[in-house]
Amino acid sequence: MSNQEKIQILLAEIGKVVIGQEKMINRLLIGLFTNGHILLEGVPGLAKTLTISTLAKTLHLSFQRIQFTPDLLPADLVGTMIFNPKEAEFEVKKGPIFANLILADEINRSPAKVQSALLEAMQERQVTIGENTYPLDYPFLVLATQNPVEQEGTYPLPEAQVDRFMMKIFVGYPSKEQELAVMRKMANINFKPEINAILNKEDIAKIRDEINQITISETLEKYIIELVFATRYPAEYGLTQEAQYIQFGASPRASISMNRAAKALAYLKQRDFVLPEDIKEVAVDVLNHRIILNYEAEADGINTRQIIENILKNVPITQ
Repeated sequence: MSNQEKIQILLAEIGKVVIGQEKMINRLLIGLFTNGHILLEGVPGLAKTLTISTLAKTLHLSFQRIQFTPDLLPADLVGTMIFNPKEAEFEVKKGPIFANLILADEINRSPAKVQSALLEAMQERQVTIGENTYPLDYPFLVLATQNPVEQEGTYPLPEAQVDRFMMKIFVGYPSKEQELAVMRKMANINFKPEINAILNKEDIAKIRDEINQITISETLEKYIIELVFATRYPAEYGLTQEAQYIQFGASPRASISMNRAAKALAYLKQRDFVLPEDIKEVAVDVLNHRIILNYEAEADGINTRQIIENILKNVPITQ
C-alpha cells in the first residue's frame, strides 16, 4: 500500500469523528509531514482539541495533552530532579513534553516561564533539566490551541515563540449542513467510534522524504522571497497603504515554512511539483502570525489577513 493510500485511509478514520474542518485537518497533516509546529486559534467548541486528539489516535506515536493554566510551572511541563533516598542521589523525572505529539491546550493561559521552557523544546527539540540536556524523541510536534475571545487570565505569546510555529490557523464555524451532521452524531450518547492507527514513525519518515523530493521551480522560489520581502518593505512593492500599518515584517523562517508547506500541499494533492496556487493557499497561514501591525492598523480595523491578501494581489510572479 502506498503512502498516499494510507493518508486517504487516515483521513477516513478522522472523518469518523470530525465532520468538516478539512482545512484544519489538512494543515495539521502538513505540520506532521514537514516537522512544523501548528497553532490553532478559534472560539471554544470548534473541535480543535477533538481533531488533534483524533489525529493522534490514527498514529503509532506517543501523545500527551497538556492543559495550560496560570499556575502551571516549567517543571510540570519538562520534568524535574527528585531525590531518591534509597540511592541517596537525585534522579530525573521526565515530564509530559517527552512525547511525539504534544497538544498544548489553551497555550496562552500560562506565564512567561512556561512559555520559555516550551520554546527550547520547540526550536531545539531538546529539554534541559538541572545541568543535563535531553533530546526529544523523533518526531516531535507541538499542536497548540488558543482562544481569542477571553482576555482575562491569558498571557499573549511572545513574538519569538509565535514565530516558532510553522502556521497559525484561524478555525471558523461549520456550515449549517456540517453543524446538523455534527449535532446528529454527537447527540448520540453512545457514540464512541473505534479509531485505527494507520501511520507509524517509519511511514512518516518516508512521507517526509517524498515531500522533500517535490519539485519547486526557481521562479516560485523567488516568488516566495518576494512575498516575504513585501511584508518587510511594502513601499518598494507599491503597497503604500500597507507600509503605514506594518511595524515588523516576516522573518526568514517564513520563507522556509512557505516552501515546505507548499511542497507538502502539492504532495497531499498527489502532485510531484509545486504550483503558484499552492504557495498562495498556504501564504496566509504562514504569514498571519509573523506580521506585526502597529496601533494605527488596530485603530483603523486592519488585520493581517487583509494585508496578506493585498500583498498576494500586488506581488507578481516574475521569471
